[in-house]
Amino acid sequence: MSQPRNPIVLIPARMASTRLPDKPLADIAGAPMIVHVWRRAIEADLGPVAAAAAEPAIAAAVEAAGGRAVLTDPAHPSGSDRIFEALRLVDPQGRHDAVVNVQGDLPTLDPRVLRFALVPLAEPAVDIATLVAETTTEEERQAPQVVKAVVSFAPGARIGRALYFSRSLVPSGAGPHWHHIGLYAYRRAALERFVSLPPGVLERRESLEQLRALENGMRIDAHLVDAVPLGVDTPADLDRARAILGRSATGNRT
Repeated sequence: MSQPRNPIVLIPARMASTRLPDKPLADIAGAPMIVHVWRRAIEADLGPVAAAAAEPAIAAAVEAAGGRAVLTDPAHPSGSDRIFEALRLVDPQGRHDAVVNVQGDLPTLDPRVLRFALVPLAEPAVDIATLVAETTTEEERQAPQVVKAVVSFAPGARIGRALYFSRSLVPSGAGPHWHHIGLYAYRRAALERFVSLPPGVLERRESLEQLRALENGMRIDAHLVDAVPLGVDTPADLDRARAILGRSATGNRT
């Protein structure tokens, strides 16, 4: 295997959210959040972009903005299962050799950061690529909702092999800790294998899907980026996104 030549970007989205119901359709600067994510993915210019929607309302919002969306089974347990169904629907011929999975709650995502997700796949042995940023506060390091990635970075390197992921603060000892950003690039064959595997022991223990790949000998490499993008999970996050994109709409992007 080598560097993917024909990637596709898929955005899984569903209406169910315990902390922010119907969040894909939340209005931000005059457009639904899912549309902002679609726009950021288009701006990254990695390849075709489609939303993998669990409900017709999400698909309709993307299509109204001029984008492409496909309806997927609302019962899918994870975003990876959703994008795999979407991939088969939009590309049954198997033309796309890699899939970039962009969460539907990252409306302020910098398109340049999105491009970094594919870079680790230049190494033929890598099955899945992802992103990390250094933690900056003790609160971030200790928070169980912040997933920590144990990554082997050589001195000065921006890409390293991910050895483990945890909600606990690992590894021990002096040194940086890496905040995992849940954005992935899969080789197509790796995604197909991944969704065929049963949930792993560590995956169930940590409630972290990516551990299934590691438990089954798949290689994940991580690209280091400068900051964690804003994920919208709460009303307070939504207010922050509205402030950022409201400034952008008036020509004062920061």
